[in-house]
Amino acid sequence: MAKLAFIGLGTIGAPVARHLAAAGHDLTVYNRTAAKADAWVAVQGGKAAGSAAEAATEADAVFTCVGTDDDLAEVTLGPAGAFRTMRRGALFVDHTTVSAKIARQIGVEGKDRGFLVLDAPVTGGQRGAEEGRLALMCGGPRKAFEAAEPLMHAYARIIVHIGGSGTGQTAKMVNQIALAANAQGVAEAMRFAQAAGLDLDKVFQAISTGAASSWQMTNRWETMAKDEFDFGLAVDWFRKDLGLAIDEAHANGAALPVTALVDQFYADVQRMEGGHRQDVSALIRRLPK
Repeated sequence: MAKLAFIGLGTIGAPVARHLAAAGHDLTVYNRTAAKADAWVAVQGGKAAGSAAEAATEADAVFTCVGTDDDLAEVTLGPAGAFRTMRRGALFVDHTTVSAKIARQIGVEGKDRGFLVLDAPVTGGQRGAEEGRLALMCGGPRKAFEAAEPLMHAYARIIVHIGGSGTGQTAKMVNQIALAANAQGVAEAMRFAQAAGLDLDKVFQAISTGAASSWQMTNRWETMAKDEFDFGLAVDWFRKDLGLAIDEAHANGAALPVTALVDQFYADVQRMEGGHRQDVSALIRRLPK
């Protein structure tokens, strides 16, 4: 049993922390909305802390899953951040999707303080987190990865060490780039099938196991057909992720013409009623029936 701190109890963080507690670890949790931490502790046990620094005190490992670069900087390097109280030799694992730049910065800052630091963004969404079937792409020293991997098996089915600090975040950008194009392709395919008057269930049966198959098709075809979008990865968060990828592409010289175009399509969805919080499959809403 390890003494763990978990910072950020959102749609991904809360179930991940739950899996760690279920594995027998001693958790202290912190969330900026204190009521969330109190509610989590009431069900899962452990303790709620008043700050990230308090949660990290004497922890063997500290996990974060927050929202943005600024949020991550606040809970690590801020006046009440975890890096203020973590002990030398402790492990730090960040599951937030943020820029590679801040991941590298956190890696340097943590190394200077004697921490083992891993950037480990996740894919698999809320359902993957609830079921303990996330995929993790990890960046950081091999020693940090080896320390984190046994803990991460509590909630992940795929755990890959990509390379040095920041490479986990860059790999997550690859994932989101591929997802953006795929989401648009599945949306267009469905609207075409509808315009042609085809039976959508039969079309899915015919194409969903061939070359056109994808996670997006398998998991969202039925809900898209029903105009159901109130779940999954919110458009607001996905546009944040795409912005990170586009910024990184400007730095490394990669061309992302389709990603940039689909990002603007998502801007259209954000302007629709409720669109900003709907799943990324809501992209189909901007295509006329």
